Order: sequence, then C-alpha cells, then structure tokens
Amino acid sequence: MWQQVELKLPPYRRGFHLITQDIEEALSDLVQVKVGLLHLQLLHTSASLTINENADPSVRRDMERHFSHMVPENQPYYEHTYEGSDDMPAHIKASMLGSSLTIPVTNQQLRLGTWQGIYLGEHRDYGGARRLVLTLQGES
Repeated sequence: MWQQVELKLPPYRRGFHLITQDIEEALSDLVQVKVGLLHLQLLHTSASLTINENADPSVRRDMERHFSHMVPENQPYYEHTYEGSDDMPAHIKASMLGSSLTIPVTNQQLRLGTWQGIYLGEHRDYGGARRLVLTLQGES
C-alpha cells in the first residue's frame, strides 16, 4: 500500500528545528501500517532535512554555528547573489545535508533511535513556510 500527503511547516528562523512531532502527527492521519518506510521530501532548495540529537538544544545551535562558519555569506566568488547574501550559502548547505530522508515505520511509529529527532535545517533568514511530501509504503 502506498499513501502520500503534503505537510506545510510554518516559517522558522534560521537554524535547526526539531520537526519530529509534526511528522508523527501527519503519519497518524494515514492508514496504519505494521511495517513500512516513510520517505520525506522537502520541496525547497535552501533548507534541508537531517536526523540528529533530539534532547539537548545546544546541539542544534552548534550545528547552525558550524554550518555558518563552514559556508559563510558574502564570498567574492558567489555569482548567485540577487536573492540576498544568505541565499547561495543556503543552497550549498541544503546540498550538503540533503532534502530527503527515509525512515522505517513499525506499527505506525517512526523507528528512530532513543536520542534521534528529525531536523529541518532552515538556512535562510526569512525562508518562509516549507512544504514536505510524506510518502508511506507498507503492509497494513
């Protein structure tokens, strides 16, 4: 069985944000599966998805600081600058981290590790609302 739904996330400030609960709520609206895979596809080129530490907020702050240091704004070699100084670095960060995840599902529950959560990496200062396509494949 295949199911698909689109999830709209509210605008977030630049940084890494836990969206696990949003994903779980959207998953609960779908027909239950005993075993399956949930594929998440972010429909944007200046934000990303990743899985990491879900307990200590300092991890998310450190992630933002590290990526901002690793991919700085206002580099003289950037050509793509007409959408703002944060745009080209946002595209690079999104390519580094990726725009999709596939997560096992058992009895309609995400099979994440004890300390794992799903992050939205918002790499723009004003990225706006973000959309995700959730595709669930599995046996009911």
